[in-house]
Amino acid sequence: VIGDGVDELVAAHYLARAGHRVLVIGKPASAPDAFPLTGWVPPKIVRDLALDRHGLAIYRADPWAITMLPEGRRLELSSGIARSADAIRALSARDAARWPDFCQRMHALARLLESVYTEPPPDPRAHARSEFFELARLALRVRGLGSKGIEDLMRLMPMSVADMLDEWFESDALKGVLGAAGVMHLCQGPRSGGTTFNFLHHHVGSAAGVFRPPVTNVASVLRRLPGVEIRNAEVAQISVTQGEVAGVVLTSGEEIAATVVVSGAHPKRTLLELIDPGWLDPQLVRAVQRIRSRGVAMALTVVVDRVPDFTTLVIAPSLDYLERAYDDAKYGNISTSPLIEARHTGAAEEGRHRVTVHMQYAPHALKNAVWDTAQADRLGRAMVSRLDEDVPGFASSVIERHVLTPHDLEHIFGYPQGQRYHAELALDQIMWMRPVPDLARYRAPIRGLYLCGPAMHPGAGIAGAAGANAARVLLSDLKKTKDR
Repeated sequence: VIGDGVDELVAAHYLARAGHRVLVIGKPASAPDAFPLTGWVPPKIVRDLALDRHGLAIYRADPWAITMLPEGRRLELSSGIARSADAIRALSARDAARWPDFCQRMHALARLLESVYTEPPPDPRAHARSEFFELARLALRVRGLGSKGIEDLMRLMPMSVADMLDEWFESDALKGVLGAAGVMHLCQGPRSGGTTFNFLHHHVGSAAGVFRPPVTNVASVLRRLPGVEIRNAEVAQISVTQGEVAGVVLTSGEEIAATVVVSGAHPKRTLLELIDPGWLDPQLVRAVQRIRSRGVAMALTVVVDRVPDFTTLVIAPSLDYLERAYDDAKYGNISTSPLIEARHTGAAEEGRHRVTVHMQYAPHALKNAVWDTAQADRLGRAMVSRLDEDVPGFASSVIERHVLTPHDLEHIFGYPQGQRYHAELALDQIMWMRPVPDLARYRAPIRGLYLCGPAMHPGAGIAGAAGANAARVLLSDLKKTKDR
């Protein structure tokens, strides 16, 4: 298994549980990932791998979002729908009245996605009987939404999150907080089509009325699980003989034989760099080259000497604010008034607390600047200063600061163009089209080579689902081969 992220480790442990000898090869990182691991861990994975018995912790902030208002006031959105409605009422009685219905209808759509995400995606192009049954099951799930739910699904999925929120609410502050979830890790603004889908994607696995995913320690738990061998090394090549995987070659020159290789790396790296693209159909090569992976986020980790006065602080005063932030990045510039989300992620050590900060938009390719240490330092200071405007005294509490630019995210962690999700979560890169239709079932066109990373269905933010789905397909293929 190439890579030691959550999807790769989940795939490895499922294969080990099936009786296979598994080696995980992960490149050691030279810096900690400043993005906290957020996302829903499907309960089936928790049960199958007994993660709860090995120390799995899921932290759901409550309030899950705080945004500052004029005159020192704040809007706090809580896990309780009624409590959030009470908070919203101070801004708009109309919005408060609509909040419960909005929460329930969005949750129904997220539950539908949840059921689809825990299985390999059905392929409407296939003619196999099994695919027909999978599509029929999906149709029954959609029908289970009822007439109003089906109408919501058909209307909202292609909509911009701004249009969707404008239909429901009038408060700029509320729409800004919600709209930020629709553009997270996307090189798009809230008025771009399909961002309502992104909003729903990040709602999967959360309770009704909670529109930010939880933080978990699932990666560290998976690394501690027995059953697989993990080595710190880097793969330089996947060996292929007569169209079949033969093993891998490490950068040290060591060759490791294997009958199956599962890669969590970006499909471009796996198929166009680690193997000779000559093994692939030219049309597939072109499709892989066109996978959109535009990184627009940078991360900041700060250590402060006191408990922050927030759980998750969102700086997104309005949808127009978010759209203007995107406008800067659209033309290769760093946003002058960016989207910022700061999370208090716990105590670093006695008397110290860690805050992780997500900032958009900071494009990977800058028009009139370069990503260097000086640029990173300036932006780190600017983000701390901006947080200090909303939380007076925050800047004076900072005792450590570490910035990761889109270039850092690419070179240290292998995120293509700094895109943590590997492939953007857009309507043409989801379900059986993620990342491209010919790869959607986790199989590469090289016998014995499978893909399981964040670029695969259902995408990042659903912790381990791509790895579990890939393992399921792989084990099914091995069984069919054995039965022959």
